[in-house]
Amino acid sequence: MSDVFRALEQIEAIHDQLAKGEVYRGWRSLPVAASGVVGIAAAAWQGGAPSQPWLFVGYWLAVAVVAFAVGCSEIAWHYVRHADETERRRTRLVLGQLLPALIAGAIATLALIRLEPPAVAILPGLWAMLLGVGIFAARPYLPPACIWTALFYWTVGLLLLWSGAGKDGVAPWGVGLTFGVGQLLAAFTLYWTLERRQARGDSQA
Repeated sequence: MSDVFRALEQIEAIHDQLAKGEVYRGWRSLPVAASGVVGIAAAAWQGGAPSQPWLFVGYWLAVAVVAFAVGCSEIAWHYVRHADETERRRTRLVLGQLLPALIAGAIATLALIRLEPPAVAILPGLWAMLLGVGIFAARPYLPPACIWTALFYWTVGLLLLWSGAGKDGVAPWGVGLTFGVGQLLAAFTLYWTLERRQARGDSQA
């Protein structure tokens, strides 16, 4: 039995290596762009900075859940209706690369709101940088140009932290505009590097 388990582990390792050599095509440009629009609309809806840190955090956590569901809607549909076991395994593998950064963001958010509510002002910059970390972690499975999206989140996150944006109140545009522009950039990258080429190949065929 030990030989069987060892063989299965080797097959699993081979599958992981093969997955890293192939670009993951689960994300589509339209749902990703729509998730960015959700962020921008949420910032416009919230308007001025809320007086209570808990209100700010609760609002944007709810927006994040909605935006994540919108951005991954194509993945969820394909996973449930059409994907075979290999594709489902690959989807879990890619999404798993993002989870540590998302979990770290949730833990840091809860810690700040519990221990030092005024420090919530740094969350827009921190969230942006952690999202960039998540994208960078998933880069072996994404189009190479997606590194520019990660760099965008890092750069804007650093600027927000360095400038002390929101020190006089947490500005919703620090979250909504950053996420919105970042997701639109990601959507353009997916379309330009994957979908445009696929459409061109289909038309030539």
